[in-house]
Amino acid sequence: MDVILAMDLMDGYVVHGKSGNRDQYRPLTWGLSPSAEPLSYLSVMKPKYAYVADLDRIGLCGDHTETILKLASVPEKLWVDRGCSIPEEYLPGVANIVGTETADAPFEEFTGGYLSVDVKDGKVIPDGLDPVEVIRDAEKYAFDGIILLNISSVGTESGIDQNFAKHIRAATKKPLLYGGGVNTLEDLRVLCDAGYDGVIISTAVHKGKIPLEIIREGTFC
Repeated sequence: MDVILAMDLMDGYVVHGKSGNRDQYRPLTWGLSPSAEPLSYLSVMKPKYAYVADLDRIGLCGDHTETILKLASVPEKLWVDRGCSIPEEYLPGVANIVGTETADAPFEEFTGGYLSVDVKDGKVIPDGLDPVEVIRDAEKYAFDGIILLNISSVGTESGIDQNFAKHIRAATKKPLLYGGGVNTLEDLRVLCDAGYDGVIISTAVHKGKIPLEIIREGTFC
């Protein structure tokens, strides 16, 4: 299972988020990196794999595309959610993500990339659908993989509901990543045993609950 470092970008900095309350996000300067400037932050953390969310572009109030293109050459693979609404907005040289939160074009128009099933309070935003139904439906589209992003759990250290994780995994045969609330090595084990292909983490690494070395090696189990 790939272990992927999450980086949320806002106003030019890597920020620490919690539960999707973006107006409360602040630069991540209290963790393992003394700098929240994206390139400096990445040079300190040295992850094998990274995931970047451009929260300004997702929120239609800014754009970190130039920074993201610089970041793309640092990790072995970079997943990028920059609020793509149509396939023409995909960037070259990265694993592009289209989120249910921002997608405008029908899913059948997207070729490749990852579908991020963005979940708040148990429902997919913005339409309030069951995540299992959305993931099952995505089987018929040409996405390379799927991300279950539990926004309500981001930054909360809430851990993983084993039954929920298994239920989501059973909904698709595509590569599946999990993000949100992963807090301990046991959480990684739960996801690995459930058959996930990757996990996206940040807070637990900065708080020492998951060793930095796992991020640098990029794999667990």
